[in-house]
Amino acid sequence: MGKEKFHKSQHWGFCNNVAMLVAEDKPGIGGEPLPGQKLKPEYSVFPKGMGSDAPAWVAFDKQVLSFDAYFEEEVPDKNQELYRIRHCKIYFYLEDDTIQVIEPQVKNSGITQGTIVRRHRIPLPPPHEDQFYTIDHFNINIEVILYARRYKIIDCDQFTKNFLRKMGVRLNPPADRPDDPYTKERQKILESMKPLRPYERIDTLKQFLEHDGQVLRFFCVWDDPESMFHDPRELVLHYYLSDDTIAIKEIIPVNSGRDAVPLFLRRDKLPKYAPTGLYQPGTITSRTVLNVFGKLVGNRGRYILDNRKTGAVHQEFYRDSDLKIGAVINVWGRKTILCDCDEFTKEYYRTKYGIEDFTPVAYKAPPPPKPEKTFPPYTGFGSEEDSLCSCMGLLLKPPQKDFKKFMEKDRSGMESNILRFLAKLVTDSPIDKDRKFIISYFLSDDTISIFEQVQQNTGLLGGKFLERGRIKKPGQELFKSEPSEYFKAQDLFVGARVCFHGHNFVLVDADEYTFNYMEKHANEFSMADIGIIPKKLKDTAEPRSREIRQVLAAADPEHSKVIECEPFRNLIASITDGAFSEHEIITLGRCYSEREEYEMDLHFLLAVAQEQLKKNSFENFEQLSAVFLYNDREKRGALPYEMCRTICKSFKLPLADDDLQALLTMFEDDHKQVEYKKFVDGLNWRENQIPAFQTIKVKP
Repeated sequence: MGKEKFHKSQHWGFCNNVAMLVAEDKPGIGGEPLPGQKLKPEYSVFPKGMGSDAPAWVAFDKQVLSFDAYFEEEVPDKNQELYRIRHCKIYFYLEDDTIQVIEPQVKNSGITQGTIVRRHRIPLPPPHEDQFYTIDHFNINIEVILYARRYKIIDCDQFTKNFLRKMGVRLNPPADRPDDPYTKERQKILESMKPLRPYERIDTLKQFLEHDGQVLRFFCVWDDPESMFHDPRELVLHYYLSDDTIAIKEIIPVNSGRDAVPLFLRRDKLPKYAPTGLYQPGTITSRTVLNVFGKLVGNRGRYILDNRKTGAVHQEFYRDSDLKIGAVINVWGRKTILCDCDEFTKEYYRTKYGIEDFTPVAYKAPPPPKPEKTFPPYTGFGSEEDSLCSCMGLLLKPPQKDFKKFMEKDRSGMESNILRFLAKLVTDSPIDKDRKFIISYFLSDDTISIFEQVQQNTGLLGGKFLERGRIKKPGQELFKSEPSEYFKAQDLFVGARVCFHGHNFVLVDADEYTFNYMEKHANEFSMADIGIIPKKLKDTAEPRSREIRQVLAAADPEHSKVIECEPFRNLIASITDGAFSEHEIITLGRCYSEREEYEMDLHFLLAVAQEQLKKNSFENFEQLSAVFLYNDREKRGALPYEMCRTICKSFKLPLADDDLQALLTMFEDDHKQVEYKKFVDGLNWRENQIPAFQTIKVKP
């Protein structure tokens, strides 16, 4: 046997004139098969994919053919069944031609089910056991033999059908799925039998899944008749929609003397009326079972289910339809009134039952109004806020500051959040009439500081005039209970008259930052709201429109449609008769102003810039030129405006942002590129110092 098999699978051949043993499937010269030789395919023949051919384990990864099959298993030594039909699944893995047979689990079958044949390549039945199953051996309505067990393939899934059709396989019609005779007989017996101990199954899973976590909440009251003072007991009723149970919790007031119990009624179904007595165990059951024969047949009884439930005790429980505002429920003998409910409960009843009236039931008198807290008058010691905090509690605490306002309005970068005004004293004294003051209002804490400008040959020292702090408005009583009013940012504007500690000031001007800030926050400053000022002017000047046109024509003889600032101010002041403040006139002029193209001379700007650089001892001009040259990759001698501005900011040039922008603009060429070499040479006060000269005159 061994020799026959050996000679059958191998034979002698020659390689380079040397005799050697070669395999039977080795082809001849040119790959042609030898006479009488039959080549055996090792793997399935797969259709070629699109593009380059990929290996099978890549092209057919996770692609499995599924066949429905069954086999007959002989059952010896049993009269009830001679054979058994066992259904299974045959899986053919395309990536490596492996096969797996799995039998689905059947409840109470008594058979070890699951994997019948583990996944591997299965050889063909004898006499071709040296070959393996491929895709060509599978079709519908055929039989395959796997390890001497005959499987009948009856059908396959849609993917398998499509794949076999692409392979060129003609599919057979599906076969019928036979039933196991013994299993069918047992099913008939089970359907005809009734259990000796039957039970009724009440499926509440759907209700639980739909309403899990949904709870109706009612606010209730129970008037306890046994209480000494007959005070109502406030309760909160929770109705759980998932299982129709009710739990009640009591709201225990502070210092009531009652014991704090976790629940007034534990969660359970609540019967609609209290029974006269307690039922004995077993009286209330979910089913009724009857003893048919009693004790007539020995000591063994026969029990059947009473479908009519004779003698059963039916007990009704409270459901969601029984609960509504104003209803009285019986909580084991305690009459409880439902007074109110939450928003979820209202929406639930509005959606399910269409109830719209949810007027709460008043069960107790409204609480008395809280007495108004009065504070003693200010004593004069310390600040008013500090004295008021001593009246708030026994533990003295310092007055709290508005920290949020401080963080929003504190100095941040170029944003100083300080409003500065130029002011003069309102006085008849010739000495004090020409004094100029700088009033600074700090938005972070509403404090005010005043400095006097130093003027030569006046005999006045100047400097700090008023320490920074909050200033009270004049005309208020000193010793009073109400807090005093302090000056706010809205009280300061150009033209306003203010009194600081007995000194009367008139605000005559403000810096550019103040004007810009007030116009940016016009909703807080009505004097700088350009949306309101023209409407106000229109209502005032409409009756005198002809006179206004004559004045404008006289002020513009050249018909340039532009009027100078001073005639415009005098015109608005005369039209409004003092109804417009100086700040409103300035805001109107700033909105409709028209500046000339060149307002300042280049030499004047360079002189101012060199003076600032000299005061701050800035001498890094060589490093500044080197950075400009490094960023100029194309060596054109010019860079974009934004890049030059960023480089200057990185060197922290001590120049105002407006002056820096004006200088960069003046050094731009025709292509809007800044000539940085000329720009740096102009700023270099060491080598190219510009002599001081008078300020140029600018047309208003």
